[in-house]
Amino acid sequence: MTDEELRDELLRRMEMDRAMRDPAKGVPGDRRLARLQKLDEGNTVWLHSVVATRGWPLVSQVGHRAARAAWLLAQHATSRRAQLVLHEAMAEAVEREEASPGDFAYLEDRVRVRSGRPQLYGTQFHDGVDGLEPMPIEDPDLLDERRAAVGLEPFAEYEAFIRKTEGR
Repeated sequence: MTDEELRDELLRRMEMDRAMRDPAKGVPGDRRLARLQKLDEGNTVWLHSVVATRGWPLVSQVGHRAARAAWLLAQHATSRRAQLVLHEAMAEAVEREEASPGDFAYLEDRVRVRSGRPQLYGTQFHDGVDGLEPMPIEDPDLLDERRAAVGLEPFAEYEAFIRKTEGR
């Protein structure tokens, strides 16, 4: 697969992902969830095979938008084991300045929460007793410092955005 073919396929899969997650465009209820699960499973297998054969899709190979698409597919990976492989591959790309540190922060938090550990960047929320709240955060006093180091806005701004987006 050429870099251009990879770029085009990443962008196509990202558009399908976004369309499927848009409640205004999607199929109602359980059918939508089943289709979304199937889409995520297919994307997980596909991206895992891409990474196994040629490594993480680098910005220099596929451009910023398609590299972000690769992150999005990794974020929605259905297999925890595959997500760990994708996480490791993206971490190496970030070290080489070939992937977004901010995007990686979201994947880092997703992997940590999924494995029962506190998140580092405060990107993962859930419905709590008092409404929408962040999942546990490691060393919250340094949260904004960690967020700034990867180019993310202060947590208070992000939390306000999440609450507004979720209509709360």
